[in-house]
Amino acid sequence: MLRRLGIASPTPIQEKAIPPVLEGRDVIGQAQTGTGKTLAFVLPMLEKLDPTAPYVQGLIVSPTRELALQITAEVKKLIAGRDDLRALAVYGGQDVEAQLHKLKKTVQIVICTPGRLLDHLRRETIELSHVKMLVLDEADQMLHMGFLNEVEEILRAVPYKRQTLLFSATIPANVRTLATQILRDPVEITVKGPQVTLKDIRQWAVETTDRAKQSNLRRLIDEQNPFLAMIFCRTKRRASTLNEALQELGYNSDELHGDLSQSKREQVMNRFREAKLQLLVATDVAARGLDVEGVTHVFNYDIPQDVDSYIHRIGRTGRAGGSGLAVTFVVPRDQPELAAIENGIGQTLERRRMMDESPEGKIENAREQAKQELRRGARSGGGQSRSGTRTSGARSGGSRDGARGSKPGSREGTRGSKLVSREGAAGSKPGSREGTRGPKPGSREGGRGQQNSRPDSSRGASKPQQGSYGKNSPIRSKRGKSR
Repeated sequence: MLRRLGIASPTPIQEKAIPPVLEGRDVIGQAQTGTGKTLAFVLPMLEKLDPTAPYVQGLIVSPTRELALQITAEVKKLIAGRDDLRALAVYGGQDVEAQLHKLKKTVQIVICTPGRLLDHLRRETIELSHVKMLVLDEADQMLHMGFLNEVEEILRAVPYKRQTLLFSATIPANVRTLATQILRDPVEITVKGPQVTLKDIRQWAVETTDRAKQSNLRRLIDEQNPFLAMIFCRTKRRASTLNEALQELGYNSDELHGDLSQSKREQVMNRFREAKLQLLVATDVAARGLDVEGVTHVFNYDIPQDVDSYIHRIGRTGRAGGSGLAVTFVVPRDQPELAAIENGIGQTLERRRMMDESPEGKIENAREQAKQELRRGARSGGGQSRSGTRTSGARSGGSRDGARGSKPGSREGTRGSKLVSREGAAGSKPGSREGTRGPKPGSREGGRGQQNSRPDSSRGASKPQQGSYGKNSPIRSKRGKSR
């Protein structure tokens, strides 16, 4: 049977997990997606079932409909040609009446999502009192999605004396806590380290901006020309918006997320598996555990929030020993997440810098550069004024021509004045041509403690001396007219 399916030798997780499962032991199996862990529990389950018993004996619970359908397809391949075994997928989004009709027939294996299974339990349309083997697949994602209460309710519906298998790509603390509660003396099996799966995947971190992200994605798609590519977004809305933009520009893309009907999701996945669709824009939950051959590129349009999500995303490519490219777009605020990912996988992603080359993008880039220069200037604690005199480093300072050390009564300023205009200073003599009494406290033009002044204009500024600023000086005269 396995030779007919092209399976010649077991993968590491299959080689380690199948023997203890056949012995009846509880198992915690940790391996990345694409390592063959589905067969690690399906094959021994088929060996241990009694085909003559007309009730459910094997129960496989998965977090998403897509994964449930994927497991069902694998099971049906293995039991093809056998009339004594029957498997049924039970998931939300499917016609309930059709499921009820099938459940009335003899079914030995049920592959389900938690919500729809509980729906049938409450309707009393499914009986789990004879379950011999329970499998929780992608347990970490199941708990992450908030299915803990549903899992506990399912556990109360199955016999206490049963064999329980828990498989997942990662085993965080909450999964381990659940395992200690539901497993009895389990065998722990781990295919070590993300490097086992990620070593054949080239990983780039593309430094960009929010404005330039979409254009840079299109540029990379055009340059790389992927056979099949998955593009991950953080939310359903962002996935839908990006897909619409790609379709309008002529790209062969579609979207996959929880807001789609089940028939639409199945249609999209079938087109993608058959390579009739080049680009699949998806959310994490919708694409969890999907096994599609031929995915050559993964684009993290939005950076994953943690290292586990990163591993699951880029695990869509480079499967079964193949090579792939994973591109993660990084905007400046994403640096902490990038550092956490690199620390978690023990690798440094290759840096690529792609900025927006459009006129608007160049303006934005120039602004970012100016901001960075200002930050560097602020950290340095001050700089040189235009007249070459060292400033005090405070935000409020003198004018272009004034300086802290200028002599009292001079045209440019006084020693103690904080704000000095070009024409005069607080210390100049009353009635002089250059001096003014100065603006009232709190007025627009100045005041004690004012941080920002406009040295080129002052409501009370006097007329400059002939030749001081030239004929076309924009400085207002005493009458308030501009030359």
